[in-house]
Amino acid sequence: MRQLAQELVERAGHDPDAVVVIDGEGAHTLGEVVARAKEVAELLGGALSGAPTVLVQADNSWRTLAAALAVGLRGGLIAVISGHAARSEYDLALEDIRPDAVIASPQAVATWQVDAAAMPVAGEVLDGWPLRAVATGRAAGVERWNGGAVIAMTSGSTGRPKCVVQSESALRYAGQSTIDAVGLVPGDPVGALVPLSSVAAFCFGLHLPAMLGGAMVCLDKWSPEDAVALLGEHRVAWTMLVPTMALQLSLVAGSEGSLASLKAMTVGGGPMNAHALETAELHLGTRFLRVFGMSECLGHTTPLPTESVEVRLGRDGRPFPGTVVRAVDADGRPLPAGEVGNAQVRGPSLFVGYARNGAPRPPEVTDDGFFPTGDLARVNDDGTINILGREKQVIIRGGRNIDINEVEAALAAIPGVAQVCVVPVPDELLGERAAALVVCAGEALGLDDVRRHLAAADVPKFKWPEFVYAVPALPQNRVGKLDRGGAVALATELARGGDG
Repeated sequence: MRQLAQELVERAGHDPDAVVVIDGEGAHTLGEVVARAKEVAELLGGALSGAPTVLVQADNSWRTLAAALAVGLRGGLIAVISGHAARSEYDLALEDIRPDAVIASPQAVATWQVDAAAMPVAGEVLDGWPLRAVATGRAAGVERWNGGAVIAMTSGSTGRPKCVVQSESALRYAGQSTIDAVGLVPGDPVGALVPLSSVAAFCFGLHLPAMLGGAMVCLDKWSPEDAVALLGEHRVAWTMLVPTMALQLSLVAGSEGSLASLKAMTVGGGPMNAHALETAELHLGTRFLRVFGMSECLGHTTPLPTESVEVRLGRDGRPFPGTVVRAVDADGRPLPAGEVGNAQVRGPSLFVGYARNGAPRPPEVTDDGFFPTGDLARVNDDGTINILGREKQVIIRGGRNIDINEVEAALAAIPGVAQVCVVPVPDELLGERAAALVVCAGEALGLDDVRRHLAAADVPKFKWPEFVYAVPALPQNRVGKLDRGGAVALATELARGGDG
């Protein structure tokens, strides 16, 4: 974050009264945010020698931008984490990132049970948030991150959340590619409506508007009604949402034509229905851009606002200039246009690695530098792509990935559960929801029973199944193996019946 911090400090010297953040507390000027960033940087410098790695509670407010700039001024790396993270998630972040300092609200510090001996309080910043630094007073240095500038947890497709390490050059490339594609100009307000604790939201909701010189217009808690009002009131020019959220906006009473100020809205991160998106964009008076991206290779495709509905909403964009997406067969051989294969990507926004034990574990790429995304894709004759599902077993609920194997393991550990199968059931707004078919050894377990056990096991709430059905046996195929297709059909039928 060094370059961004230097740019904003210089810009604040020329135009300190420019509004850089609009959040629940009001409008905040560039001069104000830079001044607060310098206060944090000074305290970091006094508590730690060397460039620090700082774990920051990312909320959708001026605080996250000020913290990012402060870390940049110290030449450090910022790792962002949700204030709603469970203690188990915080513990994983400590294990993987090994931060030199933690900045979070008193409530989050209490929930995470931050070790006061290992990380004593160095002072308060950002209006009452404690800054805790390692007791040794020595930062481990950022050389260990091989050029990484930001880290965030992603739900991923495995049981353990992955801490994705991205470079500042990747953030700038993805941000500038989006600016060019949408046609944004300096000063355009940008909406930060999704939590800034993900790499993508940090890149496109915080770094992009700061780099562009526009206001970051923040929503601290998702509400379709509040989002429509916020976007309209502040004449936001662009924002990014998962399809669920975008569709919800069109259901707000009185929202007809309310988003005409948007040059476009980017939608991605979950199952999409082209007809539903077209209906919603016509209602709202804007244009949706259907994209494909991932934390490991930021925002790497997009269509243009000027393209047809068929291209904008029926496909998943074209790769950014300099990025290549290809489909390969089971042996890794590139397939011709029109054929479905395993998606691979290579480009300037490819990540540094996954944080493990305080250092990045480099991505596993092919000999020619392509990263397997885990998706099935088709590259069309015109260079657009279509993503056609996942290679691995995941449920994508409202843009968040839920690993089926992880949830099944958590459910199988509940006393009285003999067998369990977790499957997606379709949902018009969220794309998919998680349903569990459970064979019980004794008394049948219901949804409330299962959720009580998962809460006690500290399983993050977004991974909990929304439907639980006690069944006498799981569907099987001819050779006695689990029939997941049959399980999906059964769960979908039960969900439609309203029993859960």
